[in-house]
Amino acid sequence: MLVWDNHACMPLRPQDVSFMEQLQWHYTHGTDVVMLNVGFGDDSVEAHLRMLATFRAWLTARPGQYRLIRSVADIHAARAAGQLAVGFDIEGANAIGDQLSLIELYRDLGVCWMLLAYNQNNRAGGGCQDDDLGLTAFGRAMLEEMARVGMIGCCSHTGYRTAREAIDASPTPLIFSHSNPRALFEHPRNIPDDLIRACAARGGVIGINGIGLFLGGNDASPANVARHILYVADLVGIDHVGIGLDFIHDRHDIDVFLTANPDKFPPHLGYGAGMSMMSPAELPALAAELQARGMAAAELAAVLGGNWLRVAEQVWRN
Repeated sequence: MLVWDNHACMPLRPQDVSFMEQLQWHYTHGTDVVMLNVGFGDDSVEAHLRMLATFRAWLTARPGQYRLIRSVADIHAARAAGQLAVGFDIEGANAIGDQLSLIELYRDLGVCWMLLAYNQNNRAGGGCQDDDLGLTAFGRAMLEEMARVGMIGCCSHTGYRTAREAIDASPTPLIFSHSNPRALFEHPRNIPDDLIRACAARGGVIGINGIGLFLGGNDASPANVARHILYVADLVGIDHVGIGLDFIHDRHDIDVFLTANPDKFPPHLGYGAGMSMMSPAELPALAAELQARGMAAAELAAVLGGNWLRVAEQVWRN
């Protein structure tokens, strides 16, 4: 069955590819598709483009192992050739500044989905850790342009009001690429049941992340990830839950960054060094856990990749 991890993080240091060989962890442990983050939050347009250039150059120099994703056909071709299919994602509208035409450029470069906001307010709308005033006119125009060029919109890290308004306003289904249910653990980064229902009602998918802080108890075990997956499946159906582990390959880098930026990652919300996270190497254990809890093979195939593929087939322009 197709296995698709919708969010992974390499160090965002242009021309530093020292961790890139770790992408093979995903493939070695059975993953077929990975979405690799190229920027977040306050990162500039230049920073996003420099990371895209860095990652694309490294990947295209290794055609036997990797295939860049531009369309659904690339995913099928990569599986047939024994390659890991790699696409890109962006966390927040700061990546486009005030220039909507950058969305098509990013899509041409392989960006498959993009957030509206990352924790804090921006030109498009509100962040989940800020005073969310709702989706702006620019945010609505952004959703229209994303739909036009075939890029999936994402509401992870986005504030409640903005996410709710975006789900209603978007011409295409939106996703929560890496967000967990707030009913199981109270945290601003997690999402309440009514947002999960609204996303599913429009055909979207909620990707469960493997970050212990958002799973509860700093427990990133496959069993705890499975608990969140099954909660969403029971709430809105098996067709609306997937995987977006948010695994960070440079653990030292994230520990330093979180400690150095308490304004963006407040310690009182649990941020800090030592956050546990589920590794892509544990995906087989997650699959076994879900099967042990009664998930049938067809349901497992939907969760591990089929649901992301369905949204891609609907939104991407092939």
